[in-house]
Amino acid sequence: MKLSRPVRRAALVVHVVASAGWLGLTLGLLALGITAATAGSAVGVEASVRGMKLFADWLLLPVAFLTLVSGLVLSLGTLWGLARHRWVYTKFWVTLGTTTATVFALRPGVNSAVTAIAAGGPLPDAGDVLFGPIVSLSAYVFMTAISILKPWGLTRRGRRLRAASRPAPRARQNA
Repeated sequence: MKLSRPVRRAALVVHVVASAGWLGLTLGLLALGITAATAGSAVGVEASVRGMKLFADWLLLPVAFLTLVSGLVLSLGTLWGLARHRWVYTKFWVTLGTTTATVFALRPGVNSAVTAIAAGGPLPDAGDVLFGPIVSLSAYVFMTAISILKPWGLTRRGRRLRAASRPAPRARQNA
């Protein structure tokens, strides 16, 4: 399946905007997490953690899924392929991993911190509110870097496909 030029360009714009949005949301989460970890009052911690909950509940998952789906469309609809280049393959798995971590670790962690604060429980530790955003931010910066640098070359499958697409060498004719 090969995307037409207008569709490919539109998918690329969607992918870059969604990826940049995911990175920005994570920076926002990190800023709120730092505020929660360093706030001197329970009110400041609660406000920061509630802000994190708003990001986590309403914004992160749609942006994460949009990034994942647009990346899949681009990889499957262009010559880059999903499993032809190591950087594309790596980026896919890191995106899938960070999306999964958002669903099963980051969101539940933020929600439990808000629930504990609302119930009058202890304030969350700094690690509780900082770990997720720091790990996510590191992953997104890594994925951005490999998107630009395109390291590591072809996968075994990519080398096989490239070799198969080259014309066979012609036999020499004796004159």
